[in-house]
Amino acid sequence: MDLQIGQILHPSYGWGMVLLSFLIACAGSLVALLCAQRMFRRDGTLDFAVAGGAAVALGGIGIWSMHFIGMVAYNLPVRIAYDIPLTAISLLAAIGISGLALYLAGSGRRQFNKMGWLAGSILAGLGVCVMHYMGMFAMNMRASMDFDPTIVALSVAIAVTAAAAALWLAFNLRRLAHQIAAAVVMGLAVCTMHYVGMAAATMVCTAAAPANDFTISGRLIGLVVFGVAGVVLIGIGWIISERSIDDAAHAQDDPPTRFPRTRWA
Repeated sequence: MDLQIGQILHPSYGWGMVLLSFLIACAGSLVALLCAQRMFRRDGTLDFAVAGGAAVALGGIGIWSMHFIGMVAYNLPVRIAYDIPLTAISLLAAIGISGLALYLAGSGRRQFNKMGWLAGSILAGLGVCVMHYMGMFAMNMRASMDFDPTIVALSVAIAVTAAAAALWLAFNLRRLAHQIAAAVVMGLAVCTMHYVGMAAATMVCTAAAPANDFTISGRLIGLVVFGVAGVVLIGIGWIISERSIDDAAHAQDDPPTRFPRTRWA
């Protein structure tokens, strides 16, 4: 295809990758829900292994992996590569911000912390947006991006709302069936924010892609990310299963009182 400088490039999506992005968002969200309720031990201290698992599951898998697979699903009539340092920073930012947001929401120890939830929701929502748009700027291609401020603002609103719902669900749902349904809702919300954010950008053809020796590209990287994310989730699930066995062993002597559904700090 003969492209002209200044020409608007019209994207298309690989729907197989779109489906994988939704599945990994749901899986990461479910594991994060299971982790969040076990972040604090019975004596009120933070279980760093479980807290780290929750942060990785929500930020690294449910949000970042979904985002990256969604980026791979995005097709343009020009070659797209990804800046490795920016991509790595966006991953670390997603994990760190998700972990802090979960800690703030659960820092009431024995009750859901309303003020922490509000602060964590705003922090997590804005953090997701920073991660998302950082990931978009990591695209190395023969095109520049123009953003529609209205759609960008809509993506921010979706991100904050989704973060608020995710944190509330993480500390207020107990039954597995409800947690699975909540994970699907969270997966839909994360995907909606991502694809709305992508729709905010208009791609304009340029003379050449920016020079950058530290990039990665290829159609298989989305599958690689999906596979690695799956292995990580299995590892986190193993940690949670150990904690569940330990909780069951001590349930009769010290009934759990973490985060009752009806109490707010």
